[in-house]
Amino acid sequence: MQKPKYTRVILKLSGEALAGNKGFGIDPETAISIAEQIKEIIALGIQVGIVVGGGNFWRGIAGSAKGMDRATADYIGMMATVMNSLALQDAMEKMEVVTRVLTAIEMREIAEPYIRRRALRHLEKGRVVIFGAGTGNPYFSTDTCAALRAAEIEAEVILMAKQVDGVYDSDPVKNPNARRYNELSYIDVLNKGLKVMDSTAASLCMDNKIPLIVFDLNQKGNIKRVVMGENIGTYVGGDTN
Repeated sequence: MQKPKYTRVILKLSGEALAGNKGFGIDPETAISIAEQIKEIIALGIQVGIVVGGGNFWRGIAGSAKGMDRATADYIGMMATVMNSLALQDAMEKMEVVTRVLTAIEMREIAEPYIRRRALRHLEKGRVVIFGAGTGNPYFSTDTCAALRAAEIEAEVILMAKQVDGVYDSDPVKNPNARRYNELSYIDVLNKGLKVMDSTAASLCMDNKIPLIVFDLNQKGNIKRVVMGENIGTYVGGDTN
């Protein structure tokens, strides 16, 4: 039987991924579908940490653009990620997968505070760990949180689950001739201004040599295909895939 290519990963989900076709809020059926895919890779013995965004409820930078204090807007966004984390935890546990939510901002009644050693212990016991509330600091995105947590738990790769099947040189929705990249370097992402993740997160990945794989979450089974080493999506790193 083929062995997985990775043993410890960070899965980065956008908040919109949980909204499904509704575009806003949380669609329970979509959450269950994502949980089923995660359960598949847990069964392979892979340790999984998850960072989920909050864009299905709120975007701090959008609130700031309309006159709200930026730090306040970002804290609201952090609360949105916690709501998504709890919804995903509920879906995971319906799949009988033991899951823990660890938040960068303490809210002990609903989640555990983030402590690196505690997160590692949960992973070693085969529990899924969902990292909520971003980094706990304003001005930093959940992409940066994914890069930071990946470095802290020594994840081998960040799986960037998107609504498209990789990274393109332009928007494939607007440009039918957009070209998809199979591989990119971190420098390519930064220099070309590609919308893979923000520049802070990309730089953090580059400095710590953490590769990314950008793939289509809507294609069921893709999470398993990625961890098994199938060549799907776009690989971003300092070396070749």
